[in-house]
Amino acid sequence: MIRALLGDTATAVDPNSFKSLAAAIFVGVVGPAVFIVQPGFVQGLVEFIGLTDKQAGYIASAEMWGIAITTVVMTFGSHMVNWRHIFAVSLLIMIAGNVMSTMTIDFQAFLMLRILTGLGAGGLVSLSFAVIGLTDDPDRNFGYLIMWVLIYGAFGLLAMPTAYALVGMTGVLWFFALFAACALPVVRFLPISGEARAQVEEDAINLPAGLKALALVAMLSYFLAQGVVWAYLFLIGIAGGVTEQGVANGLTISQFLGIAGAFTAAMLGNRIGRSAPLTVGILAGATSLLFIIGEFDFLVYAVAVGVYNYAWNLVHPFLLASMASFDRRGRVVVYAVAMQMIGLAIGPYLAATVISEGVYVNVNSLGIALFLLSLLLILPPVIIQTRRVATVSAHLGGANGM
Repeated sequence: MIRALLGDTATAVDPNSFKSLAAAIFVGVVGPAVFIVQPGFVQGLVEFIGLTDKQAGYIASAEMWGIAITTVVMTFGSHMVNWRHIFAVSLLIMIAGNVMSTMTIDFQAFLMLRILTGLGAGGLVSLSFAVIGLTDDPDRNFGYLIMWVLIYGAFGLLAMPTAYALVGMTGVLWFFALFAACALPVVRFLPISGEARAQVEEDAINLPAGLKALALVAMLSYFLAQGVVWAYLFLIGIAGGVTEQGVANGLTISQFLGIAGAFTAAMLGNRIGRSAPLTVGILAGATSLLFIIGEFDFLVYAVAVGVYNYAWNLVHPFLLASMASFDRRGRVVVYAVAMQMIGLAIGPYLAATVISEGVYVNVNSLGIALFLLSLLLILPPVIIQTRRVATVSAHLGGANGM
């Protein structure tokens, strides 16, 4: 059975083959399956398990901490393990965690089980990215992964109110377990290891350590803001007066706008620099939160969360590209991914600490403040890096003209 699951480990697998790429994308969707529909999941914890708003935030944070821990560990230790073993074990952990979560409504027990589930999810997230990074066209293939993640999220959020009505939280947890089980047969198509390939941006230069640290804190602040807001977007909509299905519809629309945001980033590339897209995107994300404070109708909610998700997926690629350009060894971008996952883990916990039951203005305010902080922190290293590249290019151009 183990051999059938892992396949022939003596024969190398081409990560560019259709089967391997499709398998990597599939497990890359399964890994963050709960996080992508986190607003609906948090709403279910409150309505169907009976947790308080604060407890639901702690649960969301706990699962993300599991993902963050495994992602960070695998970032530095993936070269020492058989990848197929990790994929298989991670899937089995996710299955077990979700199935056991159906057996308790005790807060502490549920919290521990979600950490366990997150540990499994983190293995899938980190190694699916690693597999796609080995392909000949990683930019295109990461685009495919993001597209399928957002499509899953769109239809998942749309279906959650109906799913809760039909099968409750227990049925939704069983879906997550079965979704992970469906990925087991594709493990055999995945590589068993990968070579470390430092992807260095053409415009990469070595910035001073202080500016690199500033950039990493900016990354942490940006994803803290995302973690604070994303977990509570469903409950924010309901508190504002929108129906559950209306909230689900708005979040579904926002996922498709997220695809548009990622597509915009891909089309722009570095043709207009990074300062302008980062400034516009971060300010748009922060501003959108001002419109979903207090009472509002479906149209306002749909537009606000649509702008929010568009901005998120526009900014994310530019942030990663910026991190990759701040040193020529590829270290900063590795640390930046760790900051991203840690931010998404801490964010829901921070939100839970400032929330008033049923009132979410503090969540919006905290998210806005963290977004603005991230913008203030990221602009200095981005601007200095751009100027230094321009200076070097001018110097080389002058030297070549002599």
